[in-house]
Amino acid sequence: MSLIVAARFTTFPAAEGAAQKLFNAGFVEEDVTLFFVNPRGQHARYPIGGDTSTDASAKEAPKGAGMGLTIGAVVGAVVGVAIFAAFSLPIIVSLIAAGVGAYVGSLIGAMARTRGGGKNEHHSLFHEESRDSGVLVAVHVSPDNQLDAARVLRDAGGVTIEKATGRWQQGRWADFDPLKTPVLVNEFVVPMNEFVEKRV
Repeated sequence: MSLIVAARFTTFPAAEGAAQKLFNAGFVEEDVTLFFVNPRGQHARYPIGGDTSTDASAKEAPKGAGMGLTIGAVVGAVVGVAIFAAFSLPIIVSLIAAGVGAYVGSLIGAMARTRGGGKNEHHSLFHEESRDSGVLVAVHVSPDNQLDAARVLRDAGGVTIEKATGRWQQGRWADFDPLKTPVLVNEFVVPMNEFVEKRV
């Protein structure tokens, strides 16, 4: 595993300027890469899109479908028996009514449980993803020069300076995971009051 230091920039020109400053500081081209990190929830990790295999809001849908199936089948059977008794129709009509009731009940039950089913539960749309979008400049470093790389990135205007261990292959961070929470370089974490003063 390789040691990596990275920082986020808002534009490609700013990121390219930071890369140039890294080269001027003695870092080589095969140890520096830059790439765009998409906004939260838009990393297309699945062939049909999205970042997770299921929607958090649909977690309760199977339970609702099961409950609706049971209630719908009972109501459908009662309606079928009532139709059978009232009109002396064949028993198959009762079975069809029970089947239709079960189907409609399962659909209504699943939809009622989707989005919390009216409960006050709050589901995070992006599963607590904490990485902001932007252009990431990543540097393959050693324990001796990691703070130098972080300092250059900070002085070039980089924000959210992070360190990570990962696979560095062919001049790029091969196993970068946009859903993983960044581990900030403590020496370069700006306290909130200083951040506000700089922006004013």
